[in-house]
Amino acid sequence: MSIVQADLYPSRQHNHPRWQERLDPITYRKDATNAPLSAEQLSRFERDGFLVIENLFSAEEVAVFKAELERMSKDPQVLEAPTAIREPDSGALRSVFAIHRSNELFARVARDERTAGLVRYLLDGDIYVHQSRLNLKPGFKGKEFYWHSDFETWHTEDGLPRMRTISCSILLTDNHPWNGPLMLIPGSHRHYISCVGQTPENHYEQSLRRQEFGIPDEDSLREMVDLYGIEQATGPAGSVVLFDCNTLHGSGSNIAPSPRSNLFYVYNHVDNKPTAPFDGMPPRPEFVAERGPVEPLDIGPQHYGARH
Repeated sequence: MSIVQADLYPSRQHNHPRWQERLDPITYRKDATNAPLSAEQLSRFERDGFLVIENLFSAEEVAVFKAELERMSKDPQVLEAPTAIREPDSGALRSVFAIHRSNELFARVARDERTAGLVRYLLDGDIYVHQSRLNLKPGFKGKEFYWHSDFETWHTEDGLPRMRTISCSILLTDNHPWNGPLMLIPGSHRHYISCVGQTPENHYEQSLRRQEFGIPDEDSLREMVDLYGIEQATGPAGSVVLFDCNTLHGSGSNIAPSPRSNLFYVYNHVDNKPTAPFDGMPPRPEFVAERGPVEPLDIGPQHYGARH
């Protein structure tokens, strides 16, 4: 007999948006003993809901990752798979999902202690990859990602019960203010905004290309920005951005010549596995949201060479 999970963060159920305060911790481990982050970094993540760590991966490692990106972006088998998502207008490759399942190199990156080890500490326990993808925003034609809280979508459409999930973006290119970098609203992770509009059938097919449901209303966004402002996650290739699952974020179009690409891993605590989606729709495909059974990641040192 299955246990019905209470919906602590209802969304897409009313004809007007609602705000509620976060019910879950931001960091689940508070002691700084043997912490892989400094006290200042821990405090900043708690305060802002995100953290930029520059040059966590070397230029040589980034070159290995980018070479594999180039190979994948020209591989017909990759391009024709349902995990490959195209830009809505140009048809350019936008994302490749489930890279921790389909690619041996990027599966090892998912277990790297420099990133996964940080998340394991912040979430205080074993973790697994809820979602992974390769994101590309090519020069001149890379389109925007509109403002949203990942948790609102993962909770509503995937049944993720609680806010015990952290995203990790590994920058493969320099992120400048002019090439569509990630933008975040610091402090927004403390508030949950329920969105208006019932989830359409097979919504993921459209939302992975251009999201139109599960996005905050403009009045709520305006109020949130008035409270906290907007920051850009810029930095050199090899840097890492960690951000809480409920931090409001988005990015603009890239009309500059410089492309922007990253490896993106969503780490979830093993005790926070998805239940039935809270919008009553069928679950999204496994390549978008890992449903289990899950195995805790075997996190440790990883080494990347020209051959893998």
